[in-house]
Amino acid sequence: MPLNTPSSDFLNGLKDFLGPQGWRAPEDTPEKFEEPRGKWKGLGAMVLRPEATEEVAEIISRAAAERVAVIPHSGGTGLVGGQVTVSGPPPVLLSVERLSRIRDVDPTDNVLIAEAGVILADIQNTADEADRLFPLSLASEGSCRIGGNLATNAGGVQVLRYGNARDLCLGVEAVLPSGEIIRGLKRLRKDNTGYDIRHLMIGSEGTLGVITAASLKLFPRPAETATAFLAVPGPQQAVDLLNFLRPKVGDVISAFELIDRMGVQFLKDTGLGQPDPLDPMPRWIVLVETGGRPGASDALEAALAEAFEAGLATDGVVAQTEAQRANFWKIRETIPEANRLIGAIASHDISVPVARISEFIAKGEAALAKHFPDLRLNCFGHVGDGNLHFNIYPPKGRKKGEFGNIQADVSRLIHNLTADTDGSISAEHGIGRLKAADLEHYGDPGKLSAMRAIKAALDPHGIMNPGAVLNA
Repeated sequence: MPLNTPSSDFLNGLKDFLGPQGWRAPEDTPEKFEEPRGKWKGLGAMVLRPEATEEVAEIISRAAAERVAVIPHSGGTGLVGGQVTVSGPPPVLLSVERLSRIRDVDPTDNVLIAEAGVILADIQNTADEADRLFPLSLASEGSCRIGGNLATNAGGVQVLRYGNARDLCLGVEAVLPSGEIIRGLKRLRKDNTGYDIRHLMIGSEGTLGVITAASLKLFPRPAETATAFLAVPGPQQAVDLLNFLRPKVGDVISAFELIDRMGVQFLKDTGLGQPDPLDPMPRWIVLVETGGRPGASDALEAALAEAFEAGLATDGVVAQTEAQRANFWKIRETIPEANRLIGAIASHDISVPVARISEFIAKGEAALAKHFPDLRLNCFGHVGDGNLHFNIYPPKGRKKGEFGNIQADVSRLIHNLTADTDGSISAEHGIGRLKAADLEHYGDPGKLSAMRAIKAALDPHGIMNPGAVLNA
């Protein structure tokens, strides 16, 4: 059954139910109908701003009865268009921004319960005040919200030690497409009572319901952190260095980032450059961080001395102050901003087996040199989990708009190579609308069939974020 355009009676009824603070006209919040890279401007009849889970349930119930589409909206930082729609009847946009309470912090259970609209950095700070760590860390952590982090199963720079958002969540409270509330905010590490609906909701990108709150895992704060900025001969040595360091320093490596010199150059070209930690800056850089008991810095420095002797690193510096550490991370975390200013022809958030990172990069460079020799590559990412951001840019002095005719060809080249390397076309950004056709092309048919069956069972009218993840 097709979806309907919201009627005046439907919209006015929601206005009365939510009150003056509970809704906004689209023209009053245009930023909610745009995505960060400017690829789309979305449609919408109204922005709804509930402040309680029961209000979310009522909105969804009414939408289901009227066959009106609902687009969940969190921080709006997603990069695959999951938060906007550009076709079909205008939906209502359900913003979680007023679901902004931290309901509990329990250092004994190492649990923090937060509503979906809490900004990630605020969760980190609240955990810190309780002498605990919430390790999910993203470049957008000052504006992204935990509901969106969970809905997209966000990754970030500490996946190597702590896992994705999925691994940091003990339970969720959520509203299903029927309007029924799942009250699953348990604090348990063990709970084998049937299907785990939590894991069904996490990563579903708002297509199976709306996460309204979550129980999040906390960890002890490391007593000491050590951070090093290193030159490596190439990606293979970066992988070898990670495997070399692990038995030397123990299971305390929280981040192991690969940086391409092109990314550092983009920082300079866009006025975002930081002081260079190494002179000269090498082609390939590794940023490694460990956190553990006192002595972490000494252990890392001793291990790195052996790594230099083994030829796995050729230059480097271990941060001696917090300011120096912050500079290292500023370089890494500002690269995505510089990338946006340069303007990518095609961006790829892919993952491959860690053992095949070097192979993938070499084949990707060779394929670009053969088919698109004038284009520039900026490859960076998370070595420990195989997640690479393999992004392609126009020649210096030219704009991405000049290359729109080859964008699909470039992406197909990289995604074919990803598939040939037993990888994934989406590592941490999700599918959204940008990659729905790619999922159809590269996805396992059995998995896609199961996904469609789940969608049909939970959302028979297709009101929840239509067009995201699964093609119609």
